[in-house]
Formats: sequence, C-alpha cells, structure tokens
Amino acid sequence: MNDGNVNPLIETDADKVAAQEEVRRAEVAEFVRTNPEYYADQFKHIGANANFTPTLNIFAGIFGPIWFGARGLWTWAVAFLIVETFAFVQIARGLFGDLSADAVARVESIEGTLELRKQQLEAAIENNTDRIDALRRTVDSLEAAIDGYRAEALAMESQGVWIALTGLIVLIIAKGIESIVANSVLEARFSDWLSDSSIPSGMPFAHIVLSAVFSVLIAAIAMVHYSFPGAFPVLTQFPTDGNIRLTAVSAVEDFIAWCVRNSEALFEAITFGIRSLLDALEVLFVNTPWMVIAAFIILVTWLTAGIRTAIFSGAFLAYMGFLGFWEKAMTTLALLGTAACLSIVIGIPLGMFCARRPRLYSVIQPIMDFMQTMPAFVFMVPVIAFFGVGKPAAVIVTMIFGGTPVVRLTVLGLRGVPEHVREAAIAFGSSKWYLLTKVDLPLASPSIRAGINQTIMLSLAMVVVASLIGAKGLGEDVLEALQYANVGQGILAGFAILFCAMILDRIVQGQRK
Repeated sequence: MNDGNVNPLIETDADKVAAQEEVRRAEVAEFVRTNPEYYADQFKHIGANANFTPTLNIFAGIFGPIWFGARGLWTWAVAFLIVETFAFVQIARGLFGDLSADAVARVESIEGTLELRKQQLEAAIENNTDRIDALRRTVDSLEAAIDGYRAEALAMESQGVWIALTGLIVLIIAKGIESIVANSVLEARFSDWLSDSSIPSGMPFAHIVLSAVFSVLIAAIAMVHYSFPGAFPVLTQFPTDGNIRLTAVSAVEDFIAWCVRNSEALFEAITFGIRSLLDALEVLFVNTPWMVIAAFIILVTWLTAGIRTAIFSGAFLAYMGFLGFWEKAMTTLALLGTAACLSIVIGIPLGMFCARRPRLYSVIQPIMDFMQTMPAFVFMVPVIAFFGVGKPAAVIVTMIFGGTPVVRLTVLGLRGVPEHVREAAIAFGSSKWYLLTKVDLPLASPSIRAGINQTIMLSLAMVVVASLIGAKGLGEDVLEALQYANVGQGILAGFAILFCAMILDRIVQGQRK
C-alpha cells in the first residue's frame, strides 16, 4: 500500500538531474558572462535536438558582425561583414551615389574625339578629298555612341531607388540569418570551450573594440568609395613613390651580379654535372635505334603494369613515330629523366632526413612553398642569370618546379608509419639501418612512389615552359604552334606529351594501388 512516502531512488535521481542542471547553468554563465539565464535556456533547447534548431537572438541581429566578433566567432563575423558591407554600399549608391558618373566620363571622352573628327571632316570637305565618306561615318558613329551613353546615364539615374531597395532587402535578410544562427553557433563554441578552456569566453573588451572599429571602418570606406568614385584618390591608389621600386630593382640586380661573380666556379660545376647526365641520357634515348628503345619501354611497362598497359604503351609509341615526334619525344624524355632523376636522388634522402627532424623540416617547408607557388617565369630569370640559356638551365627550372612533391610525400609517408610497428621492431633488436630499410621504407613506399609520380608529372608540365630557354623536344613544337596559331601541330604535340606522361605514370605506379 502506498503510504505517501517518496521513493528515495527517485528523489536521488531528481537531485542528480537538478545538480547537473545547476552545474550546466554555472558553466554557461561562466562562458557567456552576459544574460546567462537566456543563453542557458537557449543552449538547452538547441542541445535537445540533433538537427539545426533555429532560435532568435535580437542583439546578434542588430549588431551583426560586431556581435560575432565580440564573441570570438571571427569566421562568421567576416562572412556577415562582407554581406552587410555589400548591402550598405548598395543603399548608399542608390541614395547618394553618382550612378551616371562612368557614362558621363565616357561621353566627355568621346566628345573630344568627336570635335577632332568634325574638324577633319570640314577640312576634307574644303579640300574635296576622298576621306569625306569615311570621316562622315566616323562622326555619325561617335554621335550615336554619345547618344547611347547619355541614355545609359539617364537609365542609371532612374535605377537609384531600386539599387537602394536591393541593398535594404539584402541587409534585412542578413540580419535575419544572423539572429537565427547566432545561438547555435555560440552553443557549438561553448561545447568546444568545455573541452578546451583556452578558448576565449565572454565578450572581452578588446574583441568588442576590434570588431566594432574594423566593421565600421570597412563598411564606411566601401560606402564612400563606391558612392563617390574618384572623390578620394587615396582609396584607389596606394600612396607610394616610384623611386622605391627603382631602388629595389637596382638592389636585386646588384645582388644577382655579385652572386654570379663570386660563385662562377660553383655554377660551372653544377652545369657540367647536369650536362654530363643529360648527354648520357640523350645518347641512350636519341641515338639508340628506335626499335631497341620501343621494345625496352614496352617490356618495362609489361613487367610493372601488365600486358594491357604494355599494349597501350606500344600504341602511344607508334603514334609518336608515325607523326614524326619520335626524336623530339626521346629528347623530352632525356630532359625529363635528368630533372626527375636529380629531383628523386636529392628529394628522397632529404625527406628521410627531415621525417624525424621536425625543426629542420619547418625550415625547409617554407622554401618548398616558395618553389611551388612562385610562377615559373619568375624564377627563370635568376636561373638564366646563373646558368645561361640552354638545356642545363631548363633542367634546373624543372627541378625547382617539380622537385618538392617527392620530399613532402616522403616525409608524409615516413611519419605515417605506425609507432607500435617501429617499437615492436626495436624491441626485437632491430638496428637503425634494418628499421629504415625493412620497416619504415616498405610501409612508406606507397606515399614515396606517389611523390615520384607527382615529380614526374610536374616535370612534364614544364616541357613547354623550358622550351622558352633553349630546351628542345616536344615543348618546342607546342611553343611554335602558339606563336603561329598552328592549331593542328599544337594539339598533336600536346597529345604526344600526354602519352609520355601516361607511359611514365604507369611504369612508376605499376599494378599496385
């Protein structure tokens, strides 16, 4: 019989839930610092549903990017700042901007030309020359252009209200989205804060000032610039002095000249080594009978990638031979082989050395970033200064552009070797050499082979560019096709380069995936 007493177990569970709720509210209060009860209820509502739960945060909608920035949600703050700045610019342009300024400027420019052509027409009529009809047509076309631009100016002036209305609609939509997503985004940051206390909480005064000043400044500058174009030249032209660039150019040229004077022996030795390897490969590929080279390539492809790939390789080689690209293709392979061999011989040991030395790799990584991102035409200039033009310079340029993937992927592969496997090998008494050759390199070989493949592919991508500085081969045909608009030659030579890349890719990758 129920005597009215409360079950102690139920009371204990209720107390635990209440305690957890109190702890949760205390954590929310510590995180948000302002209006904790509101955010505690909103976070509880959001967390109760696995899907997105829309809520309404009026302050976030009013202050927009400033609110998100003050809360440390900088990614959202920047995104909403871009949208709101666009909206404010449209409103300002529609209400205060001179929308017809561009059309009026074009009219003024054409009027000056029209006046000159009218004077020439009058002179031609007086002298009764044969240019009368041509000048009259020119005057008529200029007058028609002026009428068109004037009509465009009138149309733009009438669109001001619609432009402002578009900006207002975009602003309202942005404010609505900000209000709806603000609590969900803040709740996600609160969850991150629970596991990482280093994440800033609350609304630090520095964040408030930074987000407010940045948002207001960006929006104001954009509104002034687009509403009153040309009113403030400092907004369109960076304040600089032409002598600064001239001084920098002179300093760079002096430095390059000093390096050339003091390192002539070093660069001559590098050129001699590259030339020796290149000559050996050219003797192998170019001077050897085509039947021997074709048979060797087909055999290697068959052994590494299978009979089907070997048949395709034979078809690709037949394409090069029948269209007269054989010698140039072999010259390209010799150049590519020289650059790829040097890149691989240098890159793999360097990657092995950097894989266990993070500090050294942190120094080398920015250099490789520079090598990959700098346009090829830029670093061709110092290469020509040091090595002159010709095939050695082309090999150096190709190595700079294509040599970094093998280093990166060697480091990635060796760092990806499971530690427990290495520890087991060490526990069984493996030496460092055995650990490297029997454990690390075999497990990292897929990544290393991918690096070799990428180095070869990027080296082939430099074939056309290298032809600009004296490298022969298929790139020369493509360059001539570009110069003389010979579409057929360019496409056929491009396919030959593609087939070279496919043959090398299949040989390197083989049947293993």
